[in-house]
Amino acid sequence: MFALQSLLILLAAHFSPLYAKGPTVNLGYSTYEGISLPNGQNQFLGIRYAAPPLRNLRFRRPQPSVQTEGIQSAKESGPICFGVKGPFNPELPRQQSEDCLYLNIWAPSNVTKNTKLPVFFWIHGGGYTFDLDPNYNGSALVQATGNNMIYVNVNYRLGPYGFLASERVRKDGDLNVGLLDQRFALQWVQQHIGLFGGDPKRAVLVGDSAGAGSVALHMVAYGGRDDGLFVGGFGLSPYFPTQLRVSELERQFDLFVKRTGCNHVQDALKCLRSKSSNELQTVNVGMPYPGRVNNTVSPFSPAIDGDFLPDLPLKLFDEGRFVKVPAVFGDDTNEGTIVTVNAASQAEVNSFLQDQYPQLSDADLKGIENLYPPVVPSPFNNHTPFFASAEAALGESTFICPGIRLSSAISKYTKAWNYRYNVLTSFEISSGIGVAHTSEIPLLFGPGHAGNGTGGFNNTDLPIVPVLQAYYTSFVRFLDPNTHRAAGSALWPEFFASNKQRLLLKVESTKVEKIPKEQEDRCAFWKTLSEKIEQ
Repeated sequence: MFALQSLLILLAAHFSPLYAKGPTVNLGYSTYEGISLPNGQNQFLGIRYAAPPLRNLRFRRPQPSVQTEGIQSAKESGPICFGVKGPFNPELPRQQSEDCLYLNIWAPSNVTKNTKLPVFFWIHGGGYTFDLDPNYNGSALVQATGNNMIYVNVNYRLGPYGFLASERVRKDGDLNVGLLDQRFALQWVQQHIGLFGGDPKRAVLVGDSAGAGSVALHMVAYGGRDDGLFVGGFGLSPYFPTQLRVSELERQFDLFVKRTGCNHVQDALKCLRSKSSNELQTVNVGMPYPGRVNNTVSPFSPAIDGDFLPDLPLKLFDEGRFVKVPAVFGDDTNEGTIVTVNAASQAEVNSFLQDQYPQLSDADLKGIENLYPPVVPSPFNNHTPFFASAEAALGESTFICPGIRLSSAISKYTKAWNYRYNVLTSFEISSGIGVAHTSEIPLLFGPGHAGNGTGGFNNTDLPIVPVLQAYYTSFVRFLDPNTHRAAGSALWPEFFASNKQRLLLKVESTKVEKIPKEQEDRCAFWKTLSEKIEQ
């Protein structure tokens, strides 16, 4: 009798929700078990899409994942890729690792082998240098579509691990491996997303900041070669820093080698590969551009390598050398605030801008000063009038004007849309940062889903959530943000270089606005400097 009771207890425990078997997927190289969510979705976290990029694979293009036996758990996200240490990237040793090439998936649970759902492929931002949390929870976005979409987000190598550049790296490794990681993950989607109910022919790139810049860079990769990896692009606040040629980055390579103590050996790259991750992280701190003293906002970024990036990306767009797919690009009103120095003088403004764009001449700086004079009184709490000048110059040169230029170039060949996000939260008012860079993300993903708590918004801001989600997921599903836009929201007009209309996103209403002539003129000024600032 006792034996029978014990057996019944064991069986009850095995079939209780705590021990319930989750959904599984066999990828060929590994079988993963995820979690069934109560909202009708399957969640797979921490799926390895490439081999660990360690030791001899460091500074090389990603390689296929190794075979594993048994069922692997996909119930927790993989670690975040190591970033450059600094004010934006506090050290989180339990969450960060060099072994970080993982992705996460949210998919409807009722899919069959014949289901062909569009794929929202998210590329996180962080200046190609760091990321606080790339593992945004996509369940609310999928649910906003009635569970008619799949969401994927991906980790990729950052800082020197992803973007160390030198002819020595080219000779015995690969350049721009952070971008190659992203592309490898896209190839993974082509091969495996059907197992989750996705259609590999309906993958759309979406990203913020450097992730949005990455969307653009994949469009111009290999001079616009179409490898069939995506059918659309959506960039939130595209980041276009100085993107140097390999020859201009040799000094940066030498400085990194010197910091590691590998400058005294004949094969510096072999020496770097012999170092542990912890040894490299010890010296993985910011560095200035050649000829500058202060650190740049993002010391590592994609290199013009003559292969993946054959030329400056905005030049490639202007020349029509990009994959001709429908695309949306847009920005926040005050893009520059969170990365701009609180300058006390015009000299500090000029020095800060030259730290980002070292080829700016005195004449260039005078032209910038004329276009962006100090604002008295400052519109930003706890900031100087010169801060308003510096943030506007950086915001337009690095984010807003490149976004408008992208939309203009794309509109000559296919459908393009542009927007301005202008939801000012109480947190942004009190901290004096205005409608800051990528501030729509916590609302786009839904409260509590984007890694930063409430993101500083309150209940009065929540009406924008379904509006954002409907526009953005409608584009992913139908390559048109209007098809399933929220009831009562404005028809989002296509962008054309001849009229430059964009959508203005606000809590009270969404409406169409024309880009002001003054902003057009400032963007035209930055375009004349695009070779100097190497965009």
